[in-house]
Amino acid sequence: MSLPLEGKVALVTGASRGLGRTDALTLAEAGADVVVTDILIEEDENLEQTTEKLGPMAQVMAQTQTVYTRSTAERIRALGRRSTAFRMDVTDRKEVQSVMEQVKEQFGRIDILVNNAATLDHTARLEHQNDDFWERDLRVNLTGSYNCSKAIWPYMKEQEWGRIINMASVAGTLGGYGQASYSATKAGVLGLTRSLALEGAKYNITVNAIVPGIIDTEAFQMSNPGMRERMINRTAFKRPGKPEDIAHAIAFLASEKAGYITGVGLPVTGGIDLFTF
Repeated sequence: MSLPLEGKVALVTGASRGLGRTDALTLAEAGADVVVTDILIEEDENLEQTTEKLGPMAQVMAQTQTVYTRSTAERIRALGRRSTAFRMDVTDRKEVQSVMEQVKEQFGRIDILVNNAATLDHTARLEHQNDDFWERDLRVNLTGSYNCSKAIWPYMKEQEWGRIINMASVAGTLGGYGQASYSATKAGVLGLTRSLALEGAKYNITVNAIVPGIIDTEAFQMSNPGMRERMINRTAFKRPGKPEDIAHAIAFLASEKAGYITGVGLPVTGGIDLFTF
């Protein structure tokens, strides 16, 4: 039996850990060759300086060696798929363009883009929001998805086939207390998704978004235990989702079976967006 994504080439941003890493591995298991990208990469001589600019979450991930960019590519190759890893800052348009060109040259095509790279460590009420972090979140969460989509667009148009899957959040649909920058950027991702879906339709390019709820990642485990419990209790299932729950939805949207689905924000929330009590 052939795998649903056999012969396709996928690129995942922010794939060194958490959701992005699971997305990359799941796409490979479904048959795709996968390019793993992240601003954090093992053996980066400038890792300390990079994480200082990115904020506390990245610093903790680097200090605890929770960076698996190259090792994820190695694991994908062990599955019998082609894979390589690139350090890529989604806010740097020239770097994004360069990486896309290299991927096209090495793999011959780019069929699937998962815009997963994001920041999730800026939590404060409005009067205490950090202006620099607000700008950073806009650049990474929203403009980063724009940069990668724009760079990959000509290749998908040329081959008249493409799948772009953006990572939104329930915070972008419901709002989040103390999450002005995160919620605003994730709401913006949904608007970007729908606009690109309209433009891509005549080229057989679908553009969709995943709207995750509470997912049990490294970042979630770093949050306040009391807050974690409150969020879990808001879900209908009374438990957090697994990264695989997101990855399986992405693999479906990337497949031919989802060829008539475009412009949607697919909730994978465990019912946190329902009226639970």
